[in-house]
Amino acid sequence: MRVDQITIKSNLKDYTVNFEDNADFIKNLAQMPNSVFVIDENIWNIYKNTHLSSIPQEKVIVQPVCEDIKNIDTVCAIYEKIMQFAPRKNMTIISFGGGIIQDITGFVASSLYRGVNWIFVPTTLLAQVDSCIGAKTSLNFKHFKNLVGTFYAPKEVYIYPEFLKSLNVQDFYSGVGEMAKLHIMAGKEKAQEFIDALPKIDALDNATLSKMTHNCLNIKKSYIETDEFDTGKRNMLNYGHCFGHAIESATNFAIPHGQAVVLGMILANKVSMDRKILSKDKLKFLEDKILYPILKVSKPVLDENKIVQAMHQDKKNVGNNMALIMLDDNFETSKILDLQENEVKKVLAQLG
Repeated sequence: MRVDQITIKSNLKDYTVNFEDNADFIKNLAQMPNSVFVIDENIWNIYKNTHLSSIPQEKVIVQPVCEDIKNIDTVCAIYEKIMQFAPRKNMTIISFGGGIIQDITGFVASSLYRGVNWIFVPTTLLAQVDSCIGAKTSLNFKHFKNLVGTFYAPKEVYIYPEFLKSLNVQDFYSGVGEMAKLHIMAGKEKAQEFIDALPKIDALDNATLSKMTHNCLNIKKSYIETDEFDTGKRNMLNYGHCFGHAIESATNFAIPHGQAVVLGMILANKVSMDRKILSKDKLKFLEDKILYPILKVSKPVLDENKIVQAMHQDKKNVGNNMALIMLDDNFETSKILDLQENEVKKVLAQLG
């Protein structure tokens, strides 16, 4: 196996993540027979005459991207466009973009002919460090985030840091938010490694970003290979997401996902401290050294009733109360199923 490659073991099918330092791999993808490309409109406009110039334009579906398009209507529109290529079961869908493109094209690939080949090239930091592995596809239904989805693994993933230059500050730090989460969950040493690397992450140093992305994918790999279908240990990866998804919904997705997760970790840690699971000193350490330095959104005005309502609708809940993933002083996570509304409102009021 190449040193710049990670293999993900999956009950569906094993797949590889390839780390690339030049764009030659795109030329190889462009020559793949029976293929169609679905490319984020922003990425296409920026790179169509450079990194993506080898892709035949007649094989490209250019997809405008925003949270509002992550639904079954967009999936059906892509079915329509793909059918113009007279597809067969042996076709390959190759997608370039972030998590939204990944969710949509992964769902299309999983459902067209009950499954066709799919290759994913993540172009956002969030997708590179987190969502590109795990084999989940998710669609929103009305105002419910990620309510509909499948488990479907890509054939291959290609990581190319050059695409990160297309990101604005908030979207870049959306990825840094998930990067921080995974390093915190990996323990004290990895959390400190993230702190030490933060100046170079801020400077978009390619070598540092590549190293930290390797870390992230190997950390996530340890969760998804033992609990691929999210029935136990993999639930812990939702640290920061219980509040984070609710914040996204309550603000109509005005806050990028990874930044909502940063806010979610801050709030979850406050609940952990109130329940005497996390010490005040460790909470302050996490806030001062990791979480607030990577929070690049202004303090949002949050409607506590909308947050509570969204958290009640979280698919991780069991029974009448709310679920939450909490962190302790040893950087270990646990899941509670009895989070109370008054606890949610209390920590929301404390958000600095």
